Amino acid sequence: MPDLIEIGKSVVGQAAAGEEIEAYVVWERETSIRVYQASVESLTSAESSGIGIRVIRGNRVGVSYAGTLEKAEIERALAEARDNSRFASEDPHSGIASPDGVEAPALDLWRGDILTTPTASKIELAMELERAVKAKDSRIRSLNSSNYGDVSVEGAVVNSAGIASYTQQTYCWLWAYALAGTEDETQTGYGMHASRDVAGLDLGFAAAEAAEKATRMLGATKPASGLFTVILEPDIASSLLAIVASTLSAEAVQKGRSIFAGRLGEQVASTLVTLVDDPGDPRFFSASPYDDEGLASRRNVLLEGGTLKGYLYDSYTARKDGTTSTGSAIRGGIAGSTTPGPRATMALPGESSPEQILAEAGDCYLIQSISGIHSGVNPISGDFSVGAEGIRVRGGELAEPVKEFTISSNLQKMLLDVRAVGNDLTFRPGGTAGLTLAIGNVNVSGT
Repeated sequence: MPDLIEIGKSVVGQAAAGEEIEAYVVWERETSIRVYQASVESLTSAESSGIGIRVIRGNRVGVSYAGTLEKAEIERALAEARDNSRFASEDPHSGIASPDGVEAPALDLWRGDILTTPTASKIELAMELERAVKAKDSRIRSLNSSNYGDVSVEGAVVNSAGIASYTQQTYCWLWAYALAGTEDETQTGYGMHASRDVAGLDLGFAAAEAAEKATRMLGATKPASGLFTVILEPDIASSLLAIVASTLSAEAVQKGRSIFAGRLGEQVASTLVTLVDDPGDPRFFSASPYDDEGLASRRNVLLEGGTLKGYLYDSYTARKDGTTSTGSAIRGGIAGSTTPGPRATMALPGESSPEQILAEAGDCYLIQSISGIHSGVNPISGDFSVGAEGIRVRGGELAEPVKEFTISSNLQKMLLDVRAVGNDLTFRPGGTAGLTLAIGNVNVSGT
């Protein structure tokens, strides 16, 4: 395995007078296994590495990358980044990150068994998951797929301002998509469990979740339309919270693409809602001691008791606003530059269990899945309208399943209408944790 820090230093060490250089170096290995009807339908095991280089000369930024760590390709990428900087427009806020004295959290995110577990054992996990789902309920007809996946990744950011950060992490998951049916219909449901290591995977949890979500939707019909409280299951709540967090990016705010622009200190959500972004929390599979500019991760409070407390900054947007980075730089791979954004977001859990929230809501809808969330939510206006399916709740008890309806409101209104926050904080692969959320006054459009 290559020494990523040394590779980065070899590039940065070539900085000329009046030139800033940043090297972003990555090594990654992924496994993906898909099983269908006790046979391997697809298997991919891939290893990749690369480097992204930024050169800043006279407030002009040049970017290039190489999809390999071979010396000749790295030299080509450096020369190309320098050449690109000559033709770029001047930007007074351009530059690399400088050390800010914040100490990085000590995180243990690497588990060796992901690399040492034989592929045959990983295949058997996916096959056993398929068998386990089918055994849960006689109404499970088949599985669309049963899947195992894992990621092992190392990264380094080195720049000419003195930053030299290194990160490594592993995680894996089991995921099943079940089909339950009767003579007249078929319904679907998914189940997942993720872990830092193969040994920590809970196959039984994933199987039970897939079977329950598929079978409880049998007999679903369209609901009547009206204004109701909706209860979002953790995975659905995480999707909503991810959208909220993305609108708190300083870049979105500066470009006028956020409903929260210019509203620091305002009450923008229910007092029950405290939203934090904390990549130093090892429970997140997106956790990391450093951001993608090499600055230390830190806990950023975005909403506290419903009050807007802050935005997420990288070094560029921080310079534009005359402030400091919040350690929130992210980038979409070696070919891209950084932008600020959420890295590990969660709403602080409340005291109520999901069962208590159901009982107190009384007459409402439990939302199990949604569709069209990326196209159905406008981050500028806050308009929210997505397809949904779930369970009708009557008198605090789960009643009949419902499907083919939409739920709509406004993102700002939904935050203010949060009625309860669950204690069931749930971590999946991705940058947002979920928990049960009850939201009042949501339009349900069915029949």
